[in-house]
Amino acid sequence: MSKRQMHLGAFLIAGPCAHSHALWRHPDGEAGFLDPRYYERIAVTLERGLFDFAFFADRLAMSSTYGDGHETGARFGDQDSTRLDPMLVTALMAAVTRFLGLAATRSTTYFPPYQVARAFATLDHLSKGRAGWNVVTSVNEGEARNHGLEAHLGHDARYDSADEFMDVVFRLWESWDADALVLDRENGIYADPDRVHPLRHRGPNLRCDGPLNIPRSPQGRPVIIQAGASARGKDFAARWAEVVFALQPTTSGMQRFYADLKAAVERAGRPADACRILPAVMPFVSESRAEAEEKLARHNELVHSLVGLSTMSSHMNFDFAKLPIDQPLGAVEVQGMQGMLAAVRTLDPSGELTLGEIGRRYGQSVLVPQVAGTARDVADRLEAWFGEHAADGFMISPAYLPGGFDDFIRGVVPELQRRGLFRSFYTGSTLRENLFGTASVHREASDLQGASA
Repeated sequence: MSKRQMHLGAFLIAGPCAHSHALWRHPDGEAGFLDPRYYERIAVTLERGLFDFAFFADRLAMSSTYGDGHETGARFGDQDSTRLDPMLVTALMAAVTRFLGLAATRSTTYFPPYQVARAFATLDHLSKGRAGWNVVTSVNEGEARNHGLEAHLGHDARYDSADEFMDVVFRLWESWDADALVLDRENGIYADPDRVHPLRHRGPNLRCDGPLNIPRSPQGRPVIIQAGASARGKDFAARWAEVVFALQPTTSGMQRFYADLKAAVERAGRPADACRILPAVMPFVSESRAEAEEKLARHNELVHSLVGLSTMSSHMNFDFAKLPIDQPLGAVEVQGMQGMLAAVRTLDPSGELTLGEIGRRYGQSVLVPQVAGTARDVADRLEAWFGEHAADGFMISPAYLPGGFDDFIRGVVPELQRRGLFRSFYTGSTLRENLFGTASVHREASDLQGASA
């Protein structure tokens, strides 16, 4: 039996921040997030490091929850101060890579299923089978108001609607049989219409006739990525996700999340290994442990408490400006990322940290564990998590760009390869093949009959 190997994804936002709110102002980085060459360089670097995929988180509004306005987020450059459309950025990166998977975020709340299906089928074709879709239901009121709504659906109701959305999108991707495209130029036959299937979906929330106007893509459908941490979010991920991106600040939290989600995947009727769980990690790598810890401290000193609170308010759809910044968090209920609030509380079991201190820590890494040391030290920590049933691999979250990935790839990747924990070459040409050894997927036509009722 071959040795189990870990998978690596790269966490990115097409803007000034990632999980690190110091990223755009870091002296070793570049503020090139509006320059296409910036993303091209990152893509080439990640492919050189044999990463499975680059992953772009997204949101559809500037932060306006903290203090009931955009001023704080815009002034300090929070996560939502600028976000380019990740579909366009991943298409740009596809042109300069051959193997790197390319994953973008699209919301089930604010995009029609036909548009989502069409965009990702296009990306999958143009990348020759390397597309991934990070499914979100969207979390804050700013997004609602930008799309003509006064308020969001409730947390669980958004997921209920998203289940129907996923079924419609899957059936759109499957509306062309794999052999429907004929391209018989001699006889003038483009496609076999009997192998192209309408949906005629009439559901509680959605109506869609189909079929998709794009033939079956190389993977059949993009790899589905999800990051729900609440109970309802994990149920959704267990049903649909092939990769789950996790934010867990502690080893025990990672292990608990891993065990819970793997069990949920099996309850949903899928094998546990049908879903890869990748917690995020922020590495600081240097020639010595002391130098790496100095890098970490220098990075964290660049983060203002208000920039963290602005992003935290956006994530949790709660205005933390209403609470005294010099007092502990206390008991609050949020409508946004409920799993994130639970994780925030693990930072401060004693309840003694002030809200300002929590905001600073949130801005430093958005709860992503920071690991500082030599390449061997960082590899030791990843290997331990990997072997402790806490992860199937990791989302590497950079402290600065593009050099943060260079440091990791130059030092940690070869160390993981020497231990037999990471690939030495890409084994497949599609994202799904590199993740699972299977180039494409599809459901049989008989599985789709009657689903539109």
